Amino acid sequence: MPSNGTGSPAIGRVMLNKVPEVTAIFWIIKVLATTVGETFADFLNVNLNLGLTITSVVMAALLALVLVFQFRAQRYFPAVYWLAVVLISVVGTLITDNLTDNFGVPLWVTAVLFAIALSITFIAWFASEKTLSIHSIFTPRRESFYWLAVLFAFALGTAAGDLLAESLNLGYLLSLVVFAAAIALVALAYYAFKLNAVVAFWIAYILTRPLGASTGDLLSQSPKDGGLGLGTTGTSVLFLGVILLLVVGLTIRERRGGGQLESSNNFDLPTA
Repeated sequence: MPSNGTGSPAIGRVMLNKVPEVTAIFWIIKVLATTVGETFADFLNVNLNLGLTITSVVMAALLALVLVFQFRAQRYFPAVYWLAVVLISVVGTLITDNLTDNFGVPLWVTAVLFAIALSITFIAWFASEKTLSIHSIFTPRRESFYWLAVLFAFALGTAAGDLLAESLNLGYLLSLVVFAAAIALVALAYYAFKLNAVVAFWIAYILTRPLGASTGDLLSQSPKDGGLGLGTTGTSVLFLGVILLLVVGLTIRERRGGGQLESSNNFDLPTA
């Protein structure tokens, strides 16, 4: 039976690890999903004229439904997991948009609030489980902490990206460069200076959100607003198509391999 990181059996229903290997494909799909989170939210809200409130309710309901399947699964299933990531990316964007557009909360305040919420989640997670490693997502409680952290990470990333690109007037391209450079520094600190792998993973995970959002805005927004003019529809369809192809490939590999027995993440530390 898996342990909770302290040598004792994990509390709750035990299952196989529910998180995929952290490989190059993981990060590629993650960035693509964050880009879709930005563009698809705008597509539903603006292009389809659903409005921010209706869009938020519909996407939150879809996310809740997919998470039911994710929690009921006994191991990692690529299609379910990555659909949950795409939806939580959209919902994270909508939460931030609601706070800023509907309630008038400044972006810097929103960023601070989600940074605090994420910190509290990590503190509670570690206090309860004695680890933040994603190698050990094999109980419902740990999975609950994991998805809550992912939601706050997406919302924080959205606020941080919008703060740099819009409030500080850096523009989409320069914001993309800034966040890409920040991720490169995290990778350098991890590989060259032995930054703790769990810390490196979560910093990179947070930073890929504004990186993807800046990429989505750069591609979709009109040239007069500093974008390339592909539109939210074209950008969303393009990136969703790439995600679908990659997830299908992962699913085929998963079935040929007989299912994921354990995670062999290369950007995280195994549970002690």
